[in-house]
Amino acid sequence: MRRARLEHPAVVRLCHWLAVISVAILASSGLEIFAAFPTFGDKIPQVDLFSPPESIRLGGWLGGALQWHLSFAWLFVGTGLAYLAYELPTGNYRQVLISISERHGLWPMIRHYFFFGPRPAQNETYNPLQKLAYTTALGLGAALMVTGLGLYKPVQLSWLVSAFGGFRMLRIWHFAAMTALIAFVPGHLVMVALHGWSNFASMWTGGDSRG
Repeated sequence: MRRARLEHPAVVRLCHWLAVISVAILASSGLEIFAAFPTFGDKIPQVDLFSPPESIRLGGWLGGALQWHLSFAWLFVGTGLAYLAYELPTGNYRQVLISISERHGLWPMIRHYFFFGPRPAQNETYNPLQKLAYTTALGLGAALMVTGLGLYKPVQLSWLVSAFGGFRMLRIWHFAAMTALIAFVPGHLVMVALHGWSNFASMWTGGDSRG
């Protein structure tokens, strides 16, 4: 007999939307923090790398931005741990993480999306290209947590700061990870749109696949 099952369990959906909110707050408050010292160098001469527009910054000043940033940083960490606590024991991570054996399926999907080639047969919820994107996004999320923790406690975690090349380099790694994660969003939305409304709705309702 065939039975219905949720494509996206409630835990996954909750973690997804909490992560969306957290990343939005972290990015905007992070820009306000960066605006307090807008460079990755010594500012000698006193030249700013760039000045983020006030319209996309959150916090109003350094102290306010830090409060927003730290509050949602812990929500982001808690969400990540809750996601792992569900994915690992249930094996649901196989749905989103790409395996080495799936690497041969990347080019056919790239050809389909970008060169209007034939759409390869798909037997799983996500195709190899989607899995690669999600695996990369999860890796960037982990990098944000690790580098953020080093920035938060640079003295207590001096070994971690040193592993990334010092505090200045740690800031660069943290900023680069967030930039890459934000860059992932447009491609993610395009993939969702290409797969239709039901694909988007499933992240709200759970969806209904058959197995």
